[in-house]
Amino acid sequence: MTPLTPNTIVDFIADIFTRRGAESYLGENVTMSEHMLQGALLAEQAGASDTMVAGALLHDIGHYTNEFGDDYIEQGIDNLHEEAGAKVLAPFFPAAVTDCIRYHVAAKRYLCATDAEYFAKLSDASVKTLELQGGPMSADEVAAFAKNPNLAAILQVRIWDDQGKVSGLRTPAFDHYAPLLQRVVSSYCANPE
Repeated sequence: MTPLTPNTIVDFIADIFTRRGAESYLGENVTMSEHMLQGALLAEQAGASDTMVAGALLHDIGHYTNEFGDDYIEQGIDNLHEEAGAKVLAPFFPAAVTDCIRYHVAAKRYLCATDAEYFAKLSDASVKTLELQGGPMSADEVAAFAKNPNLAAILQVRIWDDQGKVSGLRTPAFDHYAPLLQRVVSSYCANPE
C-alpha cells in the first residue's frame, strides 16, 4: 500500500466507502456506509462544525482497518474498531475528530452508566455489543472519562451514532463530505495541535 499523506487520505477513505460501504452493519438494518452517512447528515442538520461532521462520518471507519472477520460478535470478540480507526486517522485529523472515533464506544458505556433512559434507546445489536465492550462504566471509569476535554463532542457523536440506523433514509453520498474532510485535514496538517 502507498503511504498515506494529507493529499491522499480522503481518497483512501472514499475508496473504503466505495469498496466496502455496502457491507452489513453488525445486525442493524442499514449498511456500514448508510450508518456513517446518516451520522454525518445528523451532524450537518444540527449545524455542527466541520470537525463534528467529520467525527460523525468517520466514527466507525475502524471496522475496515482490522483483521477480524464479520462473525467476531458471534465469537464473543470485541474488534476494538474505535482504537483502530483513531490510530489510522490520527496523523491527519485533530483530536476533536479522533477522540470522537476513539471514544464513541466508551461514550455508550458512559451514557449507560449516567443516563437511566439512554439504555432503553439502544438497538438490540448495540445492546449485544455493549456486553462485549465491558457493559456500563463503573463510577471510577465515569469520573475518569468525564475529564476528556472533548467529552461533549464525543457524547454528541455517540447520540448521532445511535440515531443513524434508519433503513431507507436518504443521505448525501460520500462525495458530498469529501471537501469538508479535506478542509479538516488541510487545516490540521498545516497547523497540528
